[in-house]
Amino acid sequence: MIYYEPNKNWFRDIRHLTTSWTIRKVLTGVLSMGILSTIICFAFYFFKLESNISWGVFSLLGIVLSILLVFRTNTAYERWWEGRNQWGSLVNNTRSLAMVLHAALPKDDKESRMFLARHISNFCIALKDHLRAGVNVKELIDLTDEELSELQKADHKPNRIAFWIYERVQHIYGQDGLSHADILNIKPHHQAMIDILGACERIKKTPIPFSYAVYIKVYITLYGLILPFGLFADFGFYTIPLTMFIFFAMIGVELMAQEIEEPFGLDCNDLPTGDIAQTIRKNVFELLENEHPKHGVERKLYSKVF
Repeated sequence: MIYYEPNKNWFRDIRHLTTSWTIRKVLTGVLSMGILSTIICFAFYFFKLESNISWGVFSLLGIVLSILLVFRTNTAYERWWEGRNQWGSLVNNTRSLAMVLHAALPKDDKESRMFLARHISNFCIALKDHLRAGVNVKELIDLTDEELSELQKADHKPNRIAFWIYERVQHIYGQDGLSHADILNIKPHHQAMIDILGACERIKKTPIPFSYAVYIKVYITLYGLILPFGLFADFGFYTIPLTMFIFFAMIGVELMAQEIEEPFGLDCNDLPTGDIAQTIRKNVFELLENEHPKHGVERKLYSKVF
């Protein structure tokens, strides 16, 4: 995710757009449309062609296209914002879980504190990768050989780590290290972690219906292609840059929506789930009074703009 200070530097923010993967795709599409517009304009010029397409047609088509793009943008942003809300809730619930465990666990039970700190952190790190290409177990914190073997066999690694957390809590409860009231306080935060996992999977695995996505792309492409036919009579060869500018506005909105509708990836405007997971790790180890592990080092995946 790109970090920046709102309303600080207009032109620097605009210049940074050129580093965006989405803007590069937009510029490629605009250049392609410019080439097609040039071919159409030269065909009109050399062959003395005439077009009777009225401006009213473009106005009506533009209204329909605007409605579709508003729907597309709102839907994509809603998915992005829901993803951010879920990860914000994960931060809150892991902190609360660590606080409850810190207050409830026996002070001399350093082993359980370290175990729970490791695996609450590992759950978040695994969830981040689970929502991308898959969990990299080498990135997880201090796995024992037994845990590593069990995790490599598991199809759903965040689920397995969540099970370890609950299993350890039940073991401590069975050894009279936790009271029944402590279990009641711990359970909602653990359940929230599972609910957040399911909500993030729902966002990832339920993209916008394919028919909507394809229809909007086809509509924008056809609208851009017929623009030169309606503009050449009035604007001549100025039709080329005018068509490119209109197409830039339309395809830009579509591709920005396409970028943020899946918010857990590595695009520059996706959510900083890696940074959030590492923040949770630091918070949990601090709350449970453990030193941060020396490995499982934070990776800088996102560019920062200040």
